[in-house]
Amino acid sequence: MELLYDFDREICRKGTGAIKFDYLKDFFSREDLTPLWVADMDFAVAPEITDALMERMRHPVYGYAGVPDSYWESIISWLDRHHSWKVAREELAYVNGVVRGIAFIINYFTSPGDKILIQTPVYHLFRHLTEGNKRVCVTNPLINTDEGYEMDFEDLERKFATESPKLMILCNPHNPVGIQWSAADLARVASLAWKYGVIVVSDEIHGDLMLYGRRHIPFITVSDDAREVGIALGAPSKTFNIPGIASSWIVIANEKLRAPFYEWMEVNEFSSPTFVATIATEAAYRNGERWLAEAVNYIEENIGFVERFCVERLPGIRVVRPQASFLVWLDCRALHLSHEELIDLFENKAGLALNDGAMFGEEGTGCMRLNVGTTRRVLREALEALERALKS
Repeated sequence: MELLYDFDREICRKGTGAIKFDYLKDFFSREDLTPLWVADMDFAVAPEITDALMERMRHPVYGYAGVPDSYWESIISWLDRHHSWKVAREELAYVNGVVRGIAFIINYFTSPGDKILIQTPVYHLFRHLTEGNKRVCVTNPLINTDEGYEMDFEDLERKFATESPKLMILCNPHNPVGIQWSAADLARVASLAWKYGVIVVSDEIHGDLMLYGRRHIPFITVSDDAREVGIALGAPSKTFNIPGIASSWIVIANEKLRAPFYEWMEVNEFSSPTFVATIATEAAYRNGERWLAEAVNYIEENIGFVERFCVERLPGIRVVRPQASFLVWLDCRALHLSHEELIDLFENKAGLALNDGAMFGEEGTGCMRLNVGTTRRVLREALEALERALKS
């Protein structure tokens, strides 16, 4: 099939306010680094989304706008078509970002001093949200095996029983190790959560970026227990490279959880989208499938390139192949470097800006998170720089 979109096209993002490029110095020791860190892609947004936004922007008045039924219908249809997830309109609400949605949930369903469980190594903002809101973080570390990562269910039940967390924040698919949890694992989480009275907040923002023909399994769909305890969040933002538009959604099946929380959201105007968010979301979900298919294919090829390069030229780095998303977990422990030496290797010697594994929890020490959502040339030159740095 002839390709419609050019993912080899290089686009200068400097001067656009992009955190990934324009704010390097705020996060790293230098600003002359190749940025392979922030979880957005360097690819041009699908023109179908840009065209829809530009058509509206040509109108000279940007006044208050209502939310069309077609916006909700586009989300419901997408979830059904792609994930066999049948969501009723009343179960769905808008939120201006998944992280903000988790923050709202933490503040509504828990109180300062309450405990919240996370599965490390995991997206660092889960801990930041917990501790920044004066809650207590409880960790249920993943088990690192030769085949990848697994949940430690014995430890999970022990923590539920002894620590009594009010919430568990689940990453499904998991960031940074890239796992799509199985239906059996998710059902087991739901069963334990129901038994111990724990609400499970499932961050599913990477669920549309499934790789190698895998299917995303939404947490709420796996069992009756999951429907009782689950709150799911997702977005077109990672999927279609539009995180700056801040359009996300929440699904809650259990009316007892849903009704008072959605009322609180509405009263405080936390669930009122801008017309930019509704237009971009609807254009993405209705017209973006071909772009997404080609983007996923390019990402898979990039992952394959990284795997081959590491096997052939960087044998001390093991690539943990992701099952979803454009984020690749690099296990660098065989290099036998300290945390500081590993960061020095990537930043100062190779000139690369990656997220170091320790930021996702101490279990990530010795690893690095690589964003392959960029052009093949940039990726090749980055890995060649790393090879030279190791040889030196």
